[in-house]
Amino acid sequence: MLPTQKRQRRGVLGPVIGLVFLGICGLVVIGLVGSSIGAGGVIVGALCALLPVGPVVATFLWVDRWEPEPPRLLLFAFLWGACFAALSALLINSSASLVVDQLLGRGSGDTLGTIAIAPLVEEALKGAFLVGLLIFRRREFDGIIDGIVYAGLVAAGFAFTENILYFGRAFTEDSTGGASGGVLAVLVLRGLLSPFAHPLFTAMTGIGAGIAANSRSVPVRIVSVLVGYVFAVFLHALWNSSASLFGGNVFLGVYGFVMLPLFVGMIAVVVFQRKREQRIVADQLPGFAQAGWIAPSEITLLSSLAGRRGWRAAVGRRSGKPVAKAVTDYQAAVTELAFLRSRMARGSIGETGMFWHEEALAELFRARMKAVGHPEALTVAMRHHGPQPSGWVPPPPGPPPRAPQPPPPGLPPQSWPPPR
Repeated sequence: MLPTQKRQRRGVLGPVIGLVFLGICGLVVIGLVGSSIGAGGVIVGALCALLPVGPVVATFLWVDRWEPEPPRLLLFAFLWGACFAALSALLINSSASLVVDQLLGRGSGDTLGTIAIAPLVEEALKGAFLVGLLIFRRREFDGIIDGIVYAGLVAAGFAFTENILYFGRAFTEDSTGGASGGVLAVLVLRGLLSPFAHPLFTAMTGIGAGIAANSRSVPVRIVSVLVGYVFAVFLHALWNSSASLFGGNVFLGVYGFVMLPLFVGMIAVVVFQRKREQRIVADQLPGFAQAGWIAPSEITLLSSLAGRRGWRAAVGRRSGKPVAKAVTDYQAAVTELAFLRSRMARGSIGETGMFWHEEALAELFRARMKAVGHPEALTVAMRHHGPQPSGWVPPPPGPPPRAPQPPPPGLPPQSWPPPR
């Protein structure tokens, strides 16, 4: 069997096995939760849990616009949190609480489980997905934004399953106890006041993983992930203890003076990193044009999200969605190559980076060929963005010629360009 066929089979078989495994975990979680709160509680809990999870996931997808991550990996991140991490945390937390009750007396397990066991276990299980990406899919991990996005989706999935339990339990208590308003109170607390709580905790690990992805030092990689994990556990423990042990003014103080400022700080980090990503792409584009990989007239359109969005919109209005989709894929391929070359220049990727570069360049050629297959895709936008550059002509079909160029900083001249 040819190597490409083997790789293609692994590329299909691996995700299928992963989805089956996560699906089984999800069914087991539903069974365990259903045995606790009943079928009605599961249904009501799931419907209520859908309300906060939609805006949270949409926010992280909005953040991930410069270099969108593979949809398959984003789906795996969410399912990892909702199925595997939630199931494992449920089993480990419950078992640990029983052991603590036996050792320290009844009731100790719930207290210690809330303030110590749950933060340690849950953040480790959520963070395990990020560590797995760093080890097995490091090519898809470009930096802090990627770490925040993956961490946010894992945590959103975890919070979704956890919310089913909380909403369902409140519904069951209202139904059996004759009280009312429990579901509404939980919805206000978890759906309106703190939908980003879990993502905020796990984003600390995501930031550490993002730093690790761009570091050449193995000790720095390990320490950065561990420091991020410690911060995630601390915030989680602080949140749980303020809500469960103290409540009232203490909880409001932690919410107002710790969590909200951290949330604002996270927004600032995202904005800064987004601008940094734009600079990375903009700095790489002139070299791409000089090498003949893109047309010089495309530099302006590819240098900003507004330019890209206007390009896609103009093409969509003129030639339809399929052509606009071809332009979208072409833009993504350009960004992927720009980020990869930036990481190679910093020396954060080893020898495999040259092979990744060849694959990314080939993908850019394929995407460009599809776009050029619709001539309007690479010409109509220019008429909507001012005068055409002097001497510009529509790009020819097929991949642009590959011109020689100097190697990225840190790579010896004899190793560049990689052999095709």
